Amino acid sequence: MIDAATIAVTPPPPYYAVIFTSLRTSIDGGYGETAQRMIELAAQQPGFLGVESAREGVGITVSYWESLEAIAAWKRNSEHQVARKRGRGEWYSGFCLRVCKVERAYSMP
Repeated sequence: MIDAATIAVTPPPPYYAVIFTSLRTSIDGGYGETAQRMIELAAQQPGFLGVESAREGVGITVSYWESLEAIAAWKRNSEHQVARKRGRGEWYSGFCLRVCKVERAYSMP
């Protein structure tokens, strides 16, 4: 199981980060289960490198990918498309998605 509450271990750059920042509505309707399923499903996709997520008012999820093609394939995943539609219609009052190329990364134990 992928734990989005830890710091992802990624390879040396370059790679890509998809930053999803969101504001929730008060509607639950299976949100938590779907969010966990999306993390598990993303982890099965070719090119997936890791994920980090936090929610304290504003939710921020960062997923890491080997390539833009891997990101595009994840966007086309049918189960992910259903979850995105529910997000727009039920779970989010607003969101922003950013795709970035990671050129440098630093970490410590």
